[in-house]
Amino acid sequence: MDDITALILDDHAAFRRGFARLDDARDDAELLAIWDALALHLDIHAEAEETILYPHLVRHGDDGEDETSDAIGDHNKIRDAIAESKLHPVGSDEWCAAVWTARRENSEHLAEEEDEALPDFRRHASAELRAELGSRWLKFYGEHKNGRNLRFQDKDPEKYVEEHR
Repeated sequence: MDDITALILDDHAAFRRGFARLDDARDDAELLAIWDALALHLDIHAEAEETILYPHLVRHGDDGEDETSDAIGDHNKIRDAIAESKLHPVGSDEWCAAVWTARRENSEHLAEEEDEALPDFRRHASAELRAELGSRWLKFYGEHKNGRNLRFQDKDPEKYVEEHR
């Protein structure tokens, strides 16, 4: 079975490719097609991490509480930028600024997660747990295809940590 950290890294690579595709878009129709798919994937990914990965990291990582709180805050910033982009015409200055904010926040989040949270999790999670969570990850994506039954809304980082401690 797949290790959850490998599945998360696969998503991270897809996000990097998605943002690069935006750079190559030739018109507003391409921008919209690329961004709609990318934004949805970013939202689903955040929900999956908050449901599956971070409840374990917060309890078992060397720095799990701080890493989790930081990640939830990052997810909120990305969600907020995605929501902001939807308020503006595709390709407008305001839309581009919101997408750029999502890109910047996402890039910072991926780096922190890959350099801190995921190594911390790997140090403390057995291969069996990582495989079990990987299975849950795949099921989560299947159960929530295209974001079905998910509410993409901000979470209070401190409250999240307290609830999952």
